[in-house]
Amino acid sequence: MKKRRIFFWFKVLLTEIILTVVLFYIAGFFLKDTKLKKPNRLLVEYMEYIPLQEYNKMYNMIDVRASGDTSKEYFIKRNSAIYQGIGMQNMKTEIIAYDEEHMSVKYRATFDTDAGEASFINNAVFTRKADGYKLIWHDSLIFPGLCPSDKTKVSVIKAKRGKILDRNGYIIAGNGIVSVAGVVPGKIKNKKKTFNSIAELLGIRKAEIKKKLLAGWVKEDSFVPLKTIPKIKETDLLSGNTDNKILKEKERQERLLEIPGVMISGKEAREYPYGKAVAHLAGYVQNVTAEDLEQHEGEGYSASSVIGRSGAEALFECKLRGTDGCRIYITDADGREKEEIAYKPVQHGQDIKLSVDINLQMALYNQFKEDKSCSVAINPYTGEVLALVSTPSYDNNSFIIGMSGQEWKALNNDKDQPMYNRFRQAWCPGSSFKPVIAAAGLETGTTVWSEDYGNEGLSWQKDSSWGSYYITTLHATDPAVLDNALVNSDNIYFAKAALRTGRKQLEDFLLKLGFNKELPFEIKMAKSQFSNTNKIETEIQLADTGYGQGEVLINPLHLACIYSAFLNKGNVVMPYLLYKKRAEAKYWISGAFGAQVAEKVLNGMFKVVNDPSGTGYAAHMDNILLAGKTGTAEIKLSKEDSHGTELGWFAVFTTENTKKAVMVVSMAEDVKGRGGSGYVVHKDSQVLRQWLRQ
Repeated sequence: MKKRRIFFWFKVLLTEIILTVVLFYIAGFFLKDTKLKKPNRLLVEYMEYIPLQEYNKMYNMIDVRASGDTSKEYFIKRNSAIYQGIGMQNMKTEIIAYDEEHMSVKYRATFDTDAGEASFINNAVFTRKADGYKLIWHDSLIFPGLCPSDKTKVSVIKAKRGKILDRNGYIIAGNGIVSVAGVVPGKIKNKKKTFNSIAELLGIRKAEIKKKLLAGWVKEDSFVPLKTIPKIKETDLLSGNTDNKILKEKERQERLLEIPGVMISGKEAREYPYGKAVAHLAGYVQNVTAEDLEQHEGEGYSASSVIGRSGAEALFECKLRGTDGCRIYITDADGREKEEIAYKPVQHGQDIKLSVDINLQMALYNQFKEDKSCSVAINPYTGEVLALVSTPSYDNNSFIIGMSGQEWKALNNDKDQPMYNRFRQAWCPGSSFKPVIAAAGLETGTTVWSEDYGNEGLSWQKDSSWGSYYITTLHATDPAVLDNALVNSDNIYFAKAALRTGRKQLEDFLLKLGFNKELPFEIKMAKSQFSNTNKIETEIQLADTGYGQGEVLINPLHLACIYSAFLNKGNVVMPYLLYKKRAEAKYWISGAFGAQVAEKVLNGMFKVVNDPSGTGYAAHMDNILLAGKTGTAEIKLSKEDSHGTELGWFAVFTTENTKKAVMVVSMAEDVKGRGGSGYVVHKDSQVLRQWLRQ
């Protein structure tokens, strides 16, 4: 009995032990199952790997057998080619529904592409394995409906760069056609001989030709472009005005076409119809560099884009460049389009219309093209800038077709500095500064219009404290009153006027006129100054300032704006470059000096051009009232320097507010021995006659 009881309790204990083990096993199983990542979480993780290009990790998450035994190589190649090809970024995954029984996940994928945002709803199905859930992968997980034989296409619609136009609609910078010299590999007969001839004629290396022919896309019948070259226009050849450069280019292209396999094709490119005449104003574009792409990341530039490097091309880059359009779509095995994934419409660049008149621009350029010079022209009543010229110049078309290293070196080493933009600089104004000193004296009351300062002859110094320093002038003035001093451009009179005005009052007056300040203009100009130290240091420097020497430097556009005040009752006009249909004057400096002061100085400037003894009389016109001022500035290394050069100035303007109202300010370097300012007067007078005849 006792044994039977013991056996009974043994059976109970054993049953409890077995039951406990089973329960622990079941509990462990379910506990393990709850620790597994669910399909909805796994899908999000999978999608997060895509923008990171972690294709190996993605492959490790799929059920290979259930995915049709997809190889790792195919999986990685297929995913990377599509996702990277469309420029996929910023992947976001939203779980819409999770069916636990069927282990399927409904989700929305949204991401950015080169064609804008793409978004779609899709389904993902998982299997259950011993080590967790696995994704069943197929091509349609990339895009719904994508089959293994389908392809994803990216089509770029190139944006057209906006044109730069003059005020009358003439194209200063536009989209033209250039020629491209290249080869068709299958038509080359003797490679060595062909490569030698092409390299010599195009100025490129044979290694460069070989490298381009080895590109993966090149086939026997492909046209492989080698170098952009100038397009020879039939109109140039028929006009009879072809220069030697055009004839040489024509001969070169004929020799190229004699080589078997060589072809010349046309392509769209930026074009500057007026070339050197507008180079510093228009500027030029170039292909973007890696640094450009980095600096302008996210702004729509691609490796095939161009970017404005200087002038108006750079200044108005944001408006001119536009944004390329793009389409991403799926095609079947036969190339038929199945579905559009994303679309970004093209946005062509805006046209920019300048206030410049190309006829006036060309006239000034043609007069001064052999000189180191600059010219600006404005409407003095409205502030419209009508011309901005710098000579010598360069052909901005050369940057489009490409320059050889030798050509680039020659351009940069040219002693006349054709790339140097002279109209942006500040120069010693010489006597062209005298009307400013006259206005300062009259405004401060230190100069009396009719007062005779006395005839000092051709040389003068204030007193013996100046030592051996004398101020000289070319023409003695008698009586030495303001009008006569302007007509004769008397240095001594204006040195005295500056001394009478005094250092502090003159500095304050010039600061009010915008010296040491930025000129409010679209193109950044050098600041004008009256001293290297922002202060007139000595009495002699003050006297020299009176006739535009000393340490005075002025930008020619700034000088034109100051001169406009003589026509606008003492108000300095604000210059502008962008064309306005209704030109209305805005003043940079209102009330720079009084209306009576402006009238008196204008009267003297009128005599400079219309009095037979005036230094600007060569510009006199019988039927048009002009006024102006000449200037010759000495450029010396020291006061003792007797071999310095001279800058010649002439500022001339119409005195009536008509449709042809114009003010021209020109400066030419190295006029010593060539007539001084008279050299510039002659050239500007030719321009004015041409302009006012139109």
